[in-house]
Amino acid sequence: MVTWVSTVAFEGIEARAVDVQVQVAPGLPAFAIVGLPDKAVSEARERVRAALIASGLALPPRRITVNLAPADLPKEGSHFDLPIALGLMAAIGAVPSDALSGYTVLGELALDGTLTSVAGALPAAVAAHARGHGLICPEACGAEAAWASAELDIVAPRSLIQIANHLKGVQVLARPRPGLPDAAPASLDLKDVRGQETAKRALEIAAAGGHNLLFCGPPGAGKSMLASRLPSLLPPLAPAELLEVAMIRSVAGELAGGRLTNRRPFRAPHHSASMAALVGGGARPRPGEIALAHHGVLFLDELPEFSAQALDALRQPLESGEAVIARANHRIAYPARFQLVAAMNPCRCGGGEGGHACRRGPRCAADYQARISGPLLDRMDLRLDVPAVSAADLMLPPASEDSAAVAARVLSARRLQAARAEAIGLQGAGLNAHLPVSALEEAARPDAAGRRLLGDAADALRLSARGYHRVLKVARTIADLDGAQTVGRIHLAEALAYRAAPAEQAQAA
Repeated sequence: MVTWVSTVAFEGIEARAVDVQVQVAPGLPAFAIVGLPDKAVSEARERVRAALIASGLALPPRRITVNLAPADLPKEGSHFDLPIALGLMAAIGAVPSDALSGYTVLGELALDGTLTSVAGALPAAVAAHARGHGLICPEACGAEAAWASAELDIVAPRSLIQIANHLKGVQVLARPRPGLPDAAPASLDLKDVRGQETAKRALEIAAAGGHNLLFCGPPGAGKSMLASRLPSLLPPLAPAELLEVAMIRSVAGELAGGRLTNRRPFRAPHHSASMAALVGGGARPRPGEIALAHHGVLFLDELPEFSAQALDALRQPLESGEAVIARANHRIAYPARFQLVAAMNPCRCGGGEGGHACRRGPRCAADYQARISGPLLDRMDLRLDVPAVSAADLMLPPASEDSAAVAARVLSARRLQAARAEAIGLQGAGLNAHLPVSALEEAARPDAAGRRLLGDAADALRLSARGYHRVLKVARTIADLDGAQTVGRIHLAEALAYRAAPAEQAQAA
């Protein structure tokens, strides 16, 4: 007789159905797990054996075979422990075999029979609800799984004994409640930044349209300070966005206590991060920083210090909004629609004045900035030189306009963009930065004066086709902030000023 238990295997944030088939047959004592298991799944034999003994059960001296179907799908992770254990318990009559039908099961076993948390409980709960199943998961994952649906039947035991008693009707376990979000910490405010009015304006435009932004300036100019205040200008996550972000964090094991928040992600990896850390991957593929920044901000400080391989790996996700990890036997894709904000010094010496002045001339700056490839720079919508802040600026009183006032203008501009995208039939392209080229003619058509300026500037600045389209998108965002229906010359002039490097600005003038 074969006992069947349903569980899942993760491909990106998708939870694919897997059947755990357990057979206890006559023969020499053995315990085999087949179906492309990885090391963690193969080691489930010892964890399951020890947990059953600790719970007062012993494996029969027979041949035990566990098949994970479909057999050609790689199985990774420790969450197969609990379905294997429950399949064995049903096969030896410790729990009713029909009690497991209609449930998706996942969980890791400790040697004493208790259940420990696993990554991916939320995607598994969403998949179980879509299949019309309930969910059996560890108690530590119950608050996370409860967010999938109020109608989902969830059983979240602490141990094998508890789940056995529940399935036999001896003990009834209450449905877990969704985890409450943490109290919001005091947000960093834009009014803390003294001076840098042009940089604040660029930050507002980037927030309104979802544009990529590059700050270049000497040490201490406030580049990191400005970037860290970008989340305070962004609207909260919409419900659909919140679910996507939560599922990625769940697969990465970062959804502690099942507490969801509508704050947009802000990821700031160190410049020593590898390509796998940024894009995702590894022996057991996991989401990288760009996937964890989905619908949020990825901040790369000291941009030229990142490895060239890691930086160039960002080029495709910036265009496609997806991080693809390809292996010989499978392919994983994570959503990665993020906003890139970067900061850098003009040269390795600092490129400022006084103690940060460069004594090696223009060659130092040229060599340092050459670490960033041209194709990556071409994907930066706004490039801004941030000058050093003087002592007189620091002595000024705080700015009267705080983040809340700027965030209100950003929200108003984003609503205009969403309404325009809906009017022209675009799905999933609410922000100007994500507009397809086919929609630019209708969404960002400049007036006659703007068209002449754009043509002259494109020749003077030698804009690529991508650069040309991105200037139009930034100008559309500036017009939205002004409440203008048409992209005018003044909007294009400001967008071109943010696009050009200082030497190119002088050439264009």
